[in-house]
Amino acid sequence: GLGVYIGHQFDKGLGGFLNPISVAEQERIQGAFFNAVFSLLGHLAKSDGRISKSEIAQAEALMDKMGVSGDHRREAIELFQVGAKAQYSLDKAMERFMAVCGRHNNLKRQLLNYLISLALADGELHDREHAVLRKVAMHLGFSINMFDQFIEMVKAQSQFRGLHACSGRLSKDQLADAYRALGVSSEDSDSQIKRAYRKLVSQNHPDKLIAKGVPEDMIKLATARAQEIQAAYEMIKKTRPDIR
Repeated sequence: GLGVYIGHQFDKGLGGFLNPISVAEQERIQGAFFNAVFSLLGHLAKSDGRISKSEIAQAEALMDKMGVSGDHRREAIELFQVGAKAQYSLDKAMERFMAVCGRHNNLKRQLLNYLISLALADGELHDREHAVLRKVAMHLGFSINMFDQFIEMVKAQSQFRGLHACSGRLSKDQLADAYRALGVSSEDSDSQIKRAYRKLVSQNHPDKLIAKGVPEDMIKLATARAQEIQAAYEMIKKTRPDIR
């Protein structure tokens, strides 16, 4: 099985723990996730009418960053090409994804976060890319407000790429980005902020993802996101000495 499988875990939408998943079901989920990520990535690249050489280079660089290699890489490129074709149906692709993965809330969040990260790789989110992502979010059952918050969080998290701890004085902008990266507000209490941080770490922690069945060659984006979240939290902690 290919792709990313975020293991069964507490899912508020189902009111309890999910039943353990069989190996066959796990492989179906992995395949559905992998197919959705790379075909939608091709569709995103084509959303402005044509795929430029720089977008192809960008897609390949992202595959490198994600650590997709060998047979996985060949399949990813084929899926990217399928998604870029005029006859590709986003609605049908999302129906297929939801049929297999629709009851796994964390899996739906991960798909949208992957796609937002990939769309933002060139530093900006174009109108047509935004429209495609919004359509994906609607299929996943996320409200417009939640979708907007996901975009703000991913944008803010990217400001902490490669930062482990900030030295020197913090600017107001940096601190505002740190709060946005965690999806919280400066008005929130220490305990609310700590809870939001722990939840994000749990969703993106590389060791947990490997333990739950994610192939090692597909967790690099989650690793990077976990480091960004950690750096943002460390920055907030500097201004809140009571957070332990």
